[in-house]
Amino acid sequence: MDAIGVSMPPLETLHLDQSQARCKAKQDFLVRARRPPAYSRQHSEPLPPANTVNPIRRTLFSLASLALALGAAAAHADVNLLNVSYDPTRELYQDFNAAFAKQWKAKTGETVAIKQSHGGSGKQARSVIDGLDADVVTLALAYDIDALHDQAKLIPADWQKRLPNNASPYTSTIVFLVRKGNPKHIANWPDLARSGIDVITPNPKTSGGARWNYLAAWGYALKQPGGNADSAKAFVKRIYANTKVLDSGARGSTTTFVERGIGDVLIAWENEAYLAVKELGPDKFEIVTPSLSVLAEPPVAVVDKNVDKKGTRKQAQAYLEYLYTPEGQEIAAKNYYRPRDAKVAAKYAKQFAAVKLFTIDELFGGWRSAQKTHFDDGGVFDQIYVPGAR
Repeated sequence: MDAIGVSMPPLETLHLDQSQARCKAKQDFLVRARRPPAYSRQHSEPLPPANTVNPIRRTLFSLASLALALGAAAAHADVNLLNVSYDPTRELYQDFNAAFAKQWKAKTGETVAIKQSHGGSGKQARSVIDGLDADVVTLALAYDIDALHDQAKLIPADWQKRLPNNASPYTSTIVFLVRKGNPKHIANWPDLARSGIDVITPNPKTSGGARWNYLAAWGYALKQPGGNADSAKAFVKRIYANTKVLDSGARGSTTTFVERGIGDVLIAWENEAYLAVKELGPDKFEIVTPSLSVLAEPPVAVVDKNVDKKGTRKQAQAYLEYLYTPEGQEIAAKNYYRPRDAKVAAKYAKQFAAVKLFTIDELFGGWRSAQKTHFDDGGVFDQIYVPGAR
């Protein structure tokens, strides 16, 4: 099936407020390390014994009962919003939700509580199409939000025209996360195609981040002297021949790499890589920025049919517009997303490595074309990826 049509397991627990959300997200980040990945060729590596669990995990478990008690706050809100998002935005929206709720209360006197749902972007879009009452979606790529119009008429076709920058308030790119000291000497995309390199990346059938990863590699190959569709296909095929685990979402792949210790390199959202280094320490991981990557533009949208039914359009619209304010842009930058606001971007310029970027429109003719060519059933990805082949 295409990325929107993959059947989805039950949604993860919705996060009820900032405190509960922060605790639950970090707990999920660590707890999933004990679960087998959703897509795997080999699972021979043993799970870490209980006595090696790090202090952060122990602390998080001790806070679980407190987090559950804090969830009751949503019951007392004047308005409840549901933000259905993709995997690596958990920490971003935990911070943003608290800031928005505070300023909305000061501005209107109304108490608003924002619930969150996270997973692979394609699966999240499918869940909204199937009836999950999202007020807003903040997904990994435009194609997944387009599907809300194409398959369920939940939003208008021109949804990207309603907010600045094609409804993408922040950007990111694709980088590599390697273990401390970079023992396999990974410096650029060709190193991921070398023999003996174990690559971790999510499944493009379910994960928006995985599609950005795939197209970033493809674009690099196209941009090389003499590059064409055939050379790019061969290049990306070699990378996926080295892919040891395909999880269903970006956060699952991060867990596989950083907690389960599988793989030599993780192809990751830039913000996710920075978060892993921040949470688990620069003594364990390093970020490698390739010479060329893709300008990743995660978009956002109000889900018209749902907000009109629930009477939450005003709050939902204000919620997304707040992402574009200096305050919202600061929160994005502090969570390692690249802000659109020029002043905020200048303030955080040293935080991000310089990298040449290309766009999906430039090399692939937009997301609809890229999806059809590469990720629909029978597309290029299905042609080059053979599960179990090493």
